[in-house]
Amino acid sequence: MNISPNLKSCAALAALLLSLNTFGQKTTKPLQVSGVYPHLATFNEGWPKTEKSTVGFGEGFENGIGAITPWANKLWMVTYSPHTPNGSADKLYSVDADLNVTIHPESIGGTPANRMIHKESNQLITSSYFIDKNGKVRAIPFSVMPGRMTATARHLTDPSNKVYFYDMEGRVYEVDVNSLAVKKLFEKPVPGWHGKGAYTGQNLFVVANNGEDAVFKLTKDMLKAGDLPKGPEEMGVLASWDGKTWKIIERKQFTDITGPGGIYGSPDDKSPLWAIGWDRRSVILKLLDGGQWYTYRLPKAARTYDHRGGWYTEWPRIREVGNGKMLMDMHGMMYDFPKTFSRNNSAGISPLSSHLRYIPDFCSWNNQIVIATDETTVLQNPMAGRSQSNLWFGQWSDLKTWGGATGWGGPWHNDAVKANTPSDAFLINNFNKKVLHLTQTSEQAVSFTIQVDKTGNNKWVDYKVIKVPKNGYVNFIFPADFKATWIRFKTDKDCRASAFFHFTGTMHEKQDPVFNTLSDITDKDEISSTVIRPANFNKNLQVLSTSNGKSQYVEVDEKLTFSNGAVDSTSQMKRLLSLSRTYSVDEASVIIKDKTGTFRLPKTSDAYETFPYRDRREVESERFMLNIQGTFYEVGREAGFIALRPITTHHKKIVDFCTWRGLLVLSGTKQGAKADGHYFANEKNTDGLWFGGIDDLWKMGKPTGHGGVWEKAAVKSGTPSLPYLMTGYDKKKVSLSADKDVKITLEVDFDLSGFHTYKTFTVPAGKTINYEFPQGFSAHWIRAISDKACTATVEFTYQ
Repeated sequence: MNISPNLKSCAALAALLLSLNTFGQKTTKPLQVSGVYPHLATFNEGWPKTEKSTVGFGEGFENGIGAITPWANKLWMVTYSPHTPNGSADKLYSVDADLNVTIHPESIGGTPANRMIHKESNQLITSSYFIDKNGKVRAIPFSVMPGRMTATARHLTDPSNKVYFYDMEGRVYEVDVNSLAVKKLFEKPVPGWHGKGAYTGQNLFVVANNGEDAVFKLTKDMLKAGDLPKGPEEMGVLASWDGKTWKIIERKQFTDITGPGGIYGSPDDKSPLWAIGWDRRSVILKLLDGGQWYTYRLPKAARTYDHRGGWYTEWPRIREVGNGKMLMDMHGMMYDFPKTFSRNNSAGISPLSSHLRYIPDFCSWNNQIVIATDETTVLQNPMAGRSQSNLWFGQWSDLKTWGGATGWGGPWHNDAVKANTPSDAFLINNFNKKVLHLTQTSEQAVSFTIQVDKTGNNKWVDYKVIKVPKNGYVNFIFPADFKATWIRFKTDKDCRASAFFHFTGTMHEKQDPVFNTLSDITDKDEISSTVIRPANFNKNLQVLSTSNGKSQYVEVDEKLTFSNGAVDSTSQMKRLLSLSRTYSVDEASVIIKDKTGTFRLPKTSDAYETFPYRDRREVESERFMLNIQGTFYEVGREAGFIALRPITTHHKKIVDFCTWRGLLVLSGTKQGAKADGHYFANEKNTDGLWFGGIDDLWKMGKPTGHGGVWEKAAVKSGTPSLPYLMTGYDKKKVSLSADKDVKITLEVDFDLSGFHTYKTFTVPAGKTINYEFPQGFSAHWIRAISDKACTATVEFTYQ
């Protein structure tokens, strides 16, 4: 074959770049901790190596792995920075079977999360890259097709030769898969912002977005369908185009759209489509079957994803993960999702676990489930030097070892309800402990009929009728042997109603031995005050240990080897990582306060007030953890303290914590601890750190604690106490006492919108009333009110 000198030079240059950009060549088996290979971590290579303290968006402020796909005997992935529609220093990577990584010279960056395999041309399409069966990469420049590419879908009329691209601002492009010719079809066809999913099926091109935070000024005449929001519930959209006309399906926040064909596209024009989204009530699962749309609902495991702009949902998905299984991830909970899900066969969706990882994508590769993350960012997070993420490798069985299937939600949340009109179906299959909260606002009693679809065949039968008094509240705990797939409700009168569940999953009763190298709160040995930080000037972990007034600075590399840094950054570490309390403690309990209110949390041990430790830090993008008195809590950046959830009570002397290279890092290890696959130390073993995965935290043991709203407190008549956390705890008791004969009422807030009377206790002077909450009962917050001024104690014990 004759090759021109120019082509030969280009080929040689490409080969050289590939060789220079290949790292981690196989010499020994790569280090792996808790399913994470540190050398696979991704970084934005355009991030300045100087310390950057400003809050902002764009190049390098985030480094999520937006899409991962097995292709051409490798695993391919793309990373993204936030809001970079014209490109960035983020890369296209491929990983071979020996976990060697190639950074491809065709990389153009941006904010991508799309992936599709085009069957006819035998190409993987991800970001603006077209990758053939041999791994050859072509790219469409951003000068030709600008945008934050979020989905690629099959073409309605010429699927063999063309595809659609959908970007986060709403543009729709048509691209020829052979020539890469680009035609912009629409600039902004439908309302809503923060585009997410797009898919083609049943002769429709369907798109989703999940926000209402405008990128540019929008007027109705610019749209092909729909309108600007007419109320607070109109956020995001699910819409369709048949090649001629756009239609609005629902004005709610939606993310992924897919079907049984997954990233290959619909196998035929009759296959169902599935779309996932949410509103203030619960997660939404839309089904397109036989040309009709149907609505199902599921619980939320976390409120960290909720935001009007849709920013905090980095690509929830439904995707095949091997062995014919599909996995659904939405609002912090993973589900076994059946490929057979349809109107006549809606059985099989089953919760697996709740999680802490922020997950943009997942797939099956080399007989493992691989999960991408959006982990350490510098978005409003000066404690991190640079943004970074990584992959997690594991098995289906590993997913079940994470958090229990604990969540909240329902079909009605203070909604205007018409008599004898059934609610949407709500998933109840395979949740463990289940309590239903019912409220209604009207001047007469209302009967709620509970109906169940036992096997997912859309055949509904009455299960129970519950009468709720006028303007009243009732809760109902389902028996342990209750079984059904879906549940729904109807009322016998018009009213404003809520039907809202709390599910409590199975928790880790005992702490896993992998945490044995961390110092226990009862240990008498002194521990170093060690603070940690992902560096800004390189890719190492910065470590500053202080003991007996002396500080030592070291760095940890990708092999988890400790060494002296090239530059002593002690002063930087002390400036950025000082330890201070953001909470307070009184005789009753822990007190926290933010823009959402003032709240009380359980105590564990007074020993936590005797040494310095970090109590707040971002460890996953756009959400942070509290570590207060030996309990970790997850908090959303916007959701705030009112919506926090407890994760684990660890009883350890954890001084600092962060994520780095996809690993969770904890300081506060025992003196003389031994290497065990999680503990790594300096050469003399005088100072070490614990390394694992963020979802290892669940294995530290279920949340427990004690404390209350009043401890021999002077109480005013009719004045509510501060709210005390209840959600996420298993076995719950309360004791009440007072210096006078009083009635103390406990009120619960199950949906973060107000309190309802749970139970009133008659408390004789000087006597203690003990009460154990029924198994399965839960609400988010609980508080107390006395009918008389008195000195009272109300103390909770969570076991």
